[in-house]
Amino acid sequence: MELLEGLVRRAGTSDSAALVTVGDEALSAESLLELADATAERMRGARCVAVCATPSMNTVISIVAALRAGVAIVPIAHDSGRSERDHILNDSGAVAMLGEHSWDDVALPAIPLGGAGGSLSAGDSSDLNHAALIMYTSGTTGAPKGVLMPTAPIAACLDGLADAWQWTEDDHLVHGLPLFHVHGLVLGMLGSLRRGNRVSHTVRPTPESYASKMSEHATMFFGVPTVWSRMVADPSSAKSLQGARAIVSGSAALPVAVFEELQQLTGITPLERYGMTETMITISTRMDGDRRPGHVGLPLMGVETRVRGDDGELLNHDGVSIGTLEVRGATIGAGYLNRPDATRESTTPDGWFVTGDSAVIGEDGMHRIVGRTSVDIIKSGGYKVGAGEVEASVAELSGVAEVAVVGVADADLGQRIEAVIVAEDGASINADDVIAHVAAQLSIHKRPRNVHIVESLPRNALGKVQKAQIRASLEESS
Repeated sequence: MELLEGLVRRAGTSDSAALVTVGDEALSAESLLELADATAERMRGARCVAVCATPSMNTVISIVAALRAGVAIVPIAHDSGRSERDHILNDSGAVAMLGEHSWDDVALPAIPLGGAGGSLSAGDSSDLNHAALIMYTSGTTGAPKGVLMPTAPIAACLDGLADAWQWTEDDHLVHGLPLFHVHGLVLGMLGSLRRGNRVSHTVRPTPESYASKMSEHATMFFGVPTVWSRMVADPSSAKSLQGARAIVSGSAALPVAVFEELQQLTGITPLERYGMTETMITISTRMDGDRRPGHVGLPLMGVETRVRGDDGELLNHDGVSIGTLEVRGATIGAGYLNRPDATRESTTPDGWFVTGDSAVIGEDGMHRIVGRTSVDIIKSGGYKVGAGEVEASVAELSGVAEVAVVGVADADLGQRIEAVIVAEDGASINADDVIAHVAAQLSIHKRPRNVHIVESLPRNALGKVQKAQIRASLEESS
C-alpha cells in the first residue's frame, strides 16, 4: 500500500508549487519525494530509525524517507529530556538517527538527508509487526510505551477522516501542532500527503500565525482546545478565519463555551474527533452531519464502538448510561512494543480495544466523552501526559518521600499538571528545582505547573492514594 499516494501523484505532474511549508521552508511534491527517496535508498532493510521531531522540514523529509523505505521510524519529542529519549531509543531498538539533531548524548549514527552519507545494514524487525511508525504514549505507571502502527490502520484512519470531513486535494491545511503526536504528524502531515493537498505548518499554533495563512487561501485549520481558547481571546484573528471551510479540534474535549464563541466569531461550526495513539482516530463529527457542542460524533468507516458498565455488562445506547468505551476496526494498531502484558490488558477476549475513557452513546449514535476512566492520564494543552512518568521523575530528587501527580482543571490548558510531595524528615524541597528537573528529564510540557508540600497523601483502606480527592482539594483551593 502506498500511504503517501497524494504526494506521489502530485510529484508526477509538472506542478512546481510548494506542497509542504514548515515555517519559512517550502518544498514542491517532486523535491520532497526526491530528497526522501534518496535517503530511503540508504536505509532499506534497517530495523528501525528515529528522528528528533522538531517543527521543521527535516522531520517531514525523515518521516517520508522511512515510509518510502519501509523502515519503522520513531518520532521523538524535540524537547525530551535524556531519561525519556534514552528509554525510547533503547526500547525501540533504533539503529540510527535520521537528519539533524542537537542531542550530544545520543551515540547512534546520524544519517544525513539526501543522497550523500552513510548507509544502514539490514536488521531483524520481526518484533515490530510491520510497523511504519512507533509512537510512544505516556503510560499511567511509568515509562512511555511504544505503539506499533502499521501502514494499513494509518491509511484507514486518514481515509475515514477524508470521508467525514470531505477532505480533498483542493484543500490547504494549516496547523502548528507537534510533529511527534498523532494530531500533528499523522493527521496534519501524513493526511495531507495522502490526500495530496497543500499543507502549511506554522511552527507554533498562534492566533496570528493561523490568521496570516488566510491570505494564502487556507481552507482547513487543526488545533487543540488550548489553541482555540487563545483564538477566541483574540477576536480579530478569529474573525479572519471566516473564509475557511473547516476548523478541527481534538486531543481533548473542546469546552462548550469555546465551541460556541469560535462558531460565532468565524461562522464555522467546529469539527471534533476522538482517538488515541493506539487506535488512531475512531470517532468524528461530519461536515454533512450534526456538529454538537460536547460531542465527538460517529464512528469512522470500518470502526465499531460499544460501552461497558462497571459490572462488566454492555450498556444501551440511550444517551444516559456511562461506561468504558471499547472500539474495534480498521484503525487499531498492532499493540505495544515489548509489552505483551499491556497489549493483553487493553484487549478484550473478543478483540475490542479498551480505551480507558468513559463515554455515553446516544440513540442516534452520537458519542460524548465524559472523562478519563483513570485519573492518571492528564490532558494538558493538547498533550496526554502520564502521571506515573512525572511521579517517577520527581521521585528521583533527594528528599522526596512520596509524590502524587494530578491534573487540575485549567481554563487555558484544559488541565494543568500539579505535584503533591511528602518530604523526608528534615528535608527541604524547592518547588522551582522540582519543576526544572522534570522539564529537563522528560519534556517541558510535562513539568508540574505547581508543587505542593504536604505532610501526608490521602489513602483509602487498602493504602491506595486517593488522587480524585487530591484533585478536588486543589481545584477547590485554586
